[in-house]
Amino acid sequence: ATLESGRRTAYHPLAAGDAAEMDWIGTLREFLPAKYAVDKAFVVDANGRGSDQIDIVIYDRVHSPLLFQTRGAIYVPAESVYGVLEVKPAISKAMLEYAGDKAKSVRALERTSLDIPHAGGVYPAKPPGPIVAGILCVRSKWSPPLGEAFNEVLAGLPEEERIDLGCVLDHGAFEVMDHGRSANVTTSGSEDALIWFAMRLFRRLQRLATAPAIDIERYAPHIFRT
Repeated sequence: ATLESGRRTAYHPLAAGDAAEMDWIGTLREFLPAKYAVDKAFVVDANGRGSDQIDIVIYDRVHSPLLFQTRGAIYVPAESVYGVLEVKPAISKAMLEYAGDKAKSVRALERTSLDIPHAGGVYPAKPPGPIVAGILCVRSKWSPPLGEAFNEVLAGLPEEERIDLGCVLDHGAFEVMDHGRSANVTTSGSEDALIWFAMRLFRRLQRLATAPAIDIERYAPHIFRT
């Protein structure tokens, strides 16, 4: 209801876009456990590189620091990122490719990982897990909305630009089970699109467990320089 209200009341294109992002952010914040922070943000790495600004970043706030926040912009370390989502009015070939390119700008960043001391010894450094990428929108420009043409575009995305799941409120949600020449896509109906998407997203986040231990000293030169 909140997402639908934002769509009806925001008339200016830029205002509508900002309202849509905030509605999605608020929805995900309410649904996901507190260990997951949800914000519009930039992602940065220990080499001083940064991603494009991402509409929605799902990141760890239990074991990872928030590097800094300035002039309304949030910067989070690449190690803390679980997932990235783009918000668009409608899904299309161009928008899927755009979301894939945004995901690539995050996946290309280096993620450090340190050993974790505990009472009985040391846990070895955890390899960083895959970063989940998705797209959120209201409608589809395809007919049928999530049909063969849609699947072909998903299958054609390069590995680093892959889209794992998404929600198209008017038509249904989707999850890509296998990437490759022929994407194995599972979809929902329009009636349960939002909760279906949220549960599939949470299941993927669960599989990622906890973010790796960040090597904060590698970030120090870039933080102090700013």
